[in-house]
Amino acid sequence: MSNSSSAFPPEISALIAGALDTGNVLLLAAVDRDRKPVLSFRGSTAVFSDTQLSFWARNATGGTLEAIKQNPHVAFMYRSQFVPLLQFIGRARITEDPGERTRAFELAHEKERASDPERKGRAVIVDLDEVKGVLRFNKDGPSFVHWVRGES
Repeated sequence: MSNSSSAFPPEISALIAGALDTGNVLLLAAVDRDRKPVLSFRGSTAVFSDTQLSFWARNATGGTLEAIKQNPHVAFMYRSQFVPLLQFIGRARITEDPGERTRAFELAHEKERASDPERKGRAVIVDLDEVKGVLRFNKDGPSFVHWVRGES
């Protein structure tokens, strides 16, 4: 499935929304100032808009946020028993905007919100540039997905 609309497919949005409940938490990859990878599972990842993801980072001073400050280019990976591989590639920013912070926190899974009731963490918005991978295997072979921001 190649998708060149302005929004990535709703089926993918549903996978992200159910990721923590199904045990398929998205893995975030960033690169720190020393060009070393920083990997972390992000149970608070949510669809923020048609072209954005968000997550709530409970540790406001952690290595992931430091890496994003140095280099905004990030990638997420999703995999499950039924979805071989989805990659989400984009640019992350730590937001201080009160509306965006509130929305990112409220979109996070309830278990994640309960771990930071005082909202001491930081909201991160990821502007997606590309989503690609194999959504499933059909009787005719793999069902590819490739979405690129702004392609029509």
